[in-house]
Amino acid sequence: MKTVFTIKSLLASLLAAAVIAGCSKPAEPNHDDHDGHNHAGHKHAHAKSAAPAEATGPVCAAHNAPKELCFICDASLREKGRLWCNEHGRYEDRCWLCHPDAQDKKRAYCNEHFLYEDECFLCHPELKAKAKPVAQAGASKLMCNEHGVPEAECGICRPETTGQLKPGEGVKVRLPSTESAALAGVQTALPQTGAISEGIECYAEVAFNQNKLAQIVAPVGGIVQSVEADLGEKVAENQPVAKLWSATIAEAVAKAVLTHQVLERERRLRAERVTPEKDLQEAEATHRAACQQARTYGFSEADIDTMGRKPDEPVYLPVRAPFAGEIVERTAVRGALVEVGKSLFTLADRSVMWAMLNIPESALARVRVGQTVELRVDSLPEKVFTGKLTWIGPAVDERTRMARARAEVPNPDGLLKDKMFAQARIQVRSAAGAMLLPASAIQRVGGATLAFVKLADDLYEARAVRLGAKYNGRLEVLEGLKPQEQVVVAHGFAVKSQLMLSRLGAGCAHE
Repeated sequence: MKTVFTIKSLLASLLAAAVIAGCSKPAEPNHDDHDGHNHAGHKHAHAKSAAPAEATGPVCAAHNAPKELCFICDASLREKGRLWCNEHGRYEDRCWLCHPDAQDKKRAYCNEHFLYEDECFLCHPELKAKAKPVAQAGASKLMCNEHGVPEAECGICRPETTGQLKPGEGVKVRLPSTESAALAGVQTALPQTGAISEGIECYAEVAFNQNKLAQIVAPVGGIVQSVEADLGEKVAENQPVAKLWSATIAEAVAKAVLTHQVLERERRLRAERVTPEKDLQEAEATHRAACQQARTYGFSEADIDTMGRKPDEPVYLPVRAPFAGEIVERTAVRGALVEVGKSLFTLADRSVMWAMLNIPESALARVRVGQTVELRVDSLPEKVFTGKLTWIGPAVDERTRMARARAEVPNPDGLLKDKMFAQARIQVRSAAGAMLLPASAIQRVGGATLAFVKLADDLYEARAVRLGAKYNGRLEVLEGLKPQEQVVVAHGFAVKSQLMLSRLGAGCAHE
């Protein structure tokens, strides 16, 4: 029996050696302890030469396959969305080193190209036309034994998937223990619900309202007889702010008084029919012209009559404020000789100020007249001034690529000053009932905007989210979260660091 057994064993060994010799692919080294890493028990239906007979182009020497098909070397030839085992250089769902339990022992395995023989189009290029994408349902069931999550969802093992996430999609992050989050001070909370507005931030400069700004000037050349208002003083409309004496003024008033007396005499003579109608008409015309000249200097008919009754008193011209406001500049000095048109005062109504904004060209499409503008100045950090956008400039500065705009901002307390620099925010959209998170809840990894959602004490999901408005330290979440989910709001760097382990040199250590 022993002799028979020995002969049978020898025949079996020779047969196995002949089968192996017919295959050009060498057995994979150092993998004998993994089932399915050789062809024992599987007979090839073909014999492979040094290169596939169908290959007509360049051949990949490393894998004995056509270069235009070698997905092992060229990542662009791999199936989109199919997981790739970077550690062992093959598809994850065909890597028996990582997932020995996933192998179908009934199907022959190509150790050279890491595919089942019946799908290995590198050995059989004719299979490429018939090949169908592998269903990912099976791949999604592959488990990462190190972190206890599906392989396709393990963010630690597959950091490259983080940048490909769409809002609402995520990868899992397993912490070393259930106490890790507490020790790192990780805090979670539900998203808040509230109102928020989306705005465009820009710089601004405060200026006087040009519609309520006036230069009070000398209407004629003369001498400043008196100054009736001082710098910073608030004056009423038509209130005298200075008095001028001028020979021109005295002459104009005297002419108006004289023509008035002549007119009265002509009226009496005409009533007695002593003079013709023509003389009366000429007197009336002369008097109107003289009064018109006096009125341009600010004298009324009553003033002319009063000065006519006091011919020996000097004539002074009152300079009046055109509207109620504040004296913001004064150049008038008593006794000074001033020329016609010389500025004596600058009057401003500061109840409404202008904010001159510089809006980036990229934001102009969202800006409209009538939008609310919030203004903050450095000297009053807690104060917010609110106004309306009233004008948008028609041109963009060729150097700064900014457009000028104007907002009118109420200033009832006079806190805003001319030439102040300010930070402006134009509200372009408002939302009520928005889902809000603090800015500390958002992390950015690999170009993705993430929020960490708690699934268990030691398990979190790095969830991609789409953000909307940002205001006052809060962010609007438009997509990717549900109101009832617990989100890391403080000390999220501990979870982020665990997610980035593989980028720092750690990751899966498959045994």
